[in-house]
Amino acid sequence: MQTTIRSEKPGDYPGIKKVNDLAFGQPNEGILIEKLRENSAFIKELSLITELNGEIIGHILFFPIWIKNGQNKHRSLALAPMSVLPEYQKKGIGSQLIFKGLETARELGFKSVIVLGHEYYYPKFGFVVASKFGIKAPFDVPDEVFMGLELVPDGFKGISGIVQYPKEFEEV
Repeated sequence: MQTTIRSEKPGDYPGIKKVNDLAFGQPNEGILIEKLRENSAFIKELSLITELNGEIIGHILFFPIWIKNGQNKHRSLALAPMSVLPEYQKKGIGSQLIFKGLETARELGFKSVIVLGHEYYYPKFGFVVASKFGIKAPFDVPDEVFMGLELVPDGFKGISGIVQYPKEFEEV
């Protein structure tokens, strides 16, 4: 299967929404992506698609967030959402998107990523429970599904606190 991974373009928006709607079985993630695109912090290079024969079959978004502890704020990224059309799931498409996204995030100078996701899936990419670094979610969630990854050595060094997601995450 010969796929291509690249940053999104405006013509991709309907295909990205379709992939998310079908992968999640609901419109919330597609709506979230549309709202996040309108946020000035949106980074086009961190919204990646996988194409197969001109069709979008996968999508991943990394979005800037803050980790706040009192007056101290540290920039990080949230990996959310990631989706693959149901008929292409469990074929490595998601893994390819994650690896490419992490590589791009490093190239753009980001030092860390936070994800709320499957406790058995994300550790294979190096994610560990965020509480190990003293980082907490802003809502009640099981410790094992809220994870962080240092993109560079000591990417979380000296950083602790509560993740602040953009308001768009709360609206959907």
